[in-house]
Parts: sequence; C-alpha cells; structure tokens
Amino acid sequence: MTKSWAGRHWLTGQTINVSAEGGKVVNVERIYQQTDRWIAPGLIDVQLNGIGGYDLNDTELTIDTVKQIVGVLHRGGVTRFCPTVVTGPKERMLHCIRTIAAACEADPKVAHAVIGIHVEGPFIASEDGPRGAHNLKWVRDPDWQEFLEWHEAAGGRLRKVTLAPEKPGAIAFIEQLHQLGIVASIGHTAASEEHIQAAVRAGATMSTHLGNGAHPYIKRHPNYIWAQLAEDRLWAGLIPDGFHLPMSTLKVMIRTKSSKAILTSDAVNLAGMPPGRYTTHINDDVILEESGFLHLASTPDILAGSATPLHIGIQRVAVSGIASLGEAITMATKHPAELFGLDQQGIGTIQTGSPADLIVYEQHPDRSWTILETVSNGETVYEYSNQKG
Repeated sequence: MTKSWAGRHWLTGQTINVSAEGGKVVNVERIYQQTDRWIAPGLIDVQLNGIGGYDLNDTELTIDTVKQIVGVLHRGGVTRFCPTVVTGPKERMLHCIRTIAAACEADPKVAHAVIGIHVEGPFIASEDGPRGAHNLKWVRDPDWQEFLEWHEAAGGRLRKVTLAPEKPGAIAFIEQLHQLGIVASIGHTAASEEHIQAAVRAGATMSTHLGNGAHPYIKRHPNYIWAQLAEDRLWAGLIPDGFHLPMSTLKVMIRTKSSKAILTSDAVNLAGMPPGRYTTHINDDVILEESGFLHLASTPDILAGSATPLHIGIQRVAVSGIASLGEAITMATKHPAELFGLDQQGIGTIQTGSPADLIVYEQHPDRSWTILETVSNGETVYEYSNQKG
C-alpha cells in the first residue's frame, strides 16, 4: 500500500510530495500548492545515554526499556540513533550491550532505529576535567580482549567506540577498530597534538562532543580542542543544548567543521524529567537545574550529560541564528549518515529508494518548530495531538 506525505522541502522550501511503499520512498515530486507544513528526513542521534526517565546504563536494563526509549525518541523526530553505553564495571557494560542487542532481535522497530551501539569509555583519561562525569574507579586502559567481549555481546552491532588516544595501547586499538569498520572517536582526552595526529593516522574519524570532556582551564594554544577542530579528517559531534558549549563557541565550531559538523544530544535518562537532585548509575549525585543545566553536585562546572533532546538542540541552533533550521536539520540527518556510510543507502535524506524515515513539522517565525508527525520505515509512529487541521 502506497502512502504519501506533502510538505515544503527542509532546505529548498519547495513543496514536495513523498510517496512510500514497503518502507521505502518510491517517488519524490514537486507539487505546486501552498502549505505551512515542512518535511525532512528523520533525525539521527549518534550519542544517546537515555531519555524520559529511561536509562541505557541501568544495571537492570531490560528489553522493554530499550523499546520505551525508541518510543520517546519518535516523539522528538529521531528515527535512528546510537544507544550509548558508558564507563562502568565490566559486568554492567556487558549486560547493557547484550540487552540492547537482544532488543534489536526482539523488536523490528528497535532494530530499524538502532544504527549500532556506541561504547563511550572506559578507555579514557583518568584526570579530573577530561574524564568529565565518568566515574574514576571504572576508568581503565585499552584492552582488546575486553573489546572482543563487547563485540560478542553486541552480536556484531558495535559501531562506535570513544577513547583517549594518549592511553597506553590506544593507537593500536584504534587501528584494530578501523580494520573492523568501527568508528574510533576521540573523546574524554587530554591528548597532545601529536597523539591526536597519531590517532587520525591510525583511523580515528570523529571527535566525541568536541569542546567537552575537557579541563575547565587549559593552555590557550596549542591544546587538544584546537588540534581536533583543525583536523579536517575528523567529524565533530557537537552538543547544542546551550550548556555544553556557549553559543558563540558552537557557532565557531559549526562554521569551522562545516560539512563534518554533527549535532547530537548526549541526552541522559534525566532528559525530560523535573528539576531536582538525583542519584544515577554513572555518578553518585547530580543536579538538574530548572534551566535544564545538568551537573555534578560536587563540581558545578562539570556537566553530567545533557537533559536536552536533539530536536530542542536543533531549534536552539536555528533560533540563535547560527544556521537556518534546514541547515541545522542537515547536521542531524545527512552528516551523521555520512559518518557511518549510511548515505549510500539513502539514509539521512529523502530520495527515491531511501528508507521512508521522515518528519513533518511546522516552522514558526522565530525559527522554532513543532514536530507534527514522525514516520519510521514507512509507518507513522508519532502524531502531534494538537496539530492544526
């Protein structure tokens, strides 16, 4: 059965009609009619730790929790994502990886949504600042045997690993990741420029949340932020929540990285939760301010992940004037698809033959937006209940 959606193209503004059948786009044609609706590819979040009270790093993570997360993401227009397992005890990390893989096996919607698992840590800098909110007692040196255990638990679904290239054995580890086709991403690092260059030569292709997981105060130059920003071969994950990066810094990073800038949420389970003091599985004590700022209770200038969903971060980029809404959407669709080579399947765009992953939305005069409908694999998985007729 053929289904269709009409709206203004997210970049050109021309009204198009998108037809889909069997989960694939079968036709995209320009139509000449006025509409206040827009249409864009489904969003891709390359780093998500949890959302809406659901935690991907819970010691008792279940298949149902992973399913619930996919449902929450659909409400924010996210149709693909990388569930992120962070630094923790070996047993907990394996449990979370194994459960995410099992959820993919159990539910076709989850399997469609999950690009692959991202493991962030535990092979990161141990010092305060670069370690970020990761718990020191679980930080360790790169261990290929431990990676192989993750790989087996994931059933081949590992797609990205974040590590610090200055750690003992990290460069050889990156080379092995590259040989397996897994994205090696530099993050939570205090690396020298030489270490960063060595990592890129070994096959590292990304910076995880560039500008964060860093010392609050560092030498003005050279430093590990400038070195990654200047490296044209590195994609840059950027958190546009307004707290991880000042908007002026975010603007410079987006303009510098250009076609390799990727907007990501780095959302944790507290995203969408009320303000307050919380105990999490990653940190003993964190505070979620009314403004949405989430930080360690003991160190207010160290963030504890983001409490802002991706679609709100995209809106902040647009409202601030850093980019148009369409350009901001592209940084969370086409760019992450290219990072993983998914653009070869038409993911991250809307064209004949691409998966029918779409969002229909209203764009407001101040560049904010309201997502009206999310389509995943050709099926409507979310509709805004108060949308205009």
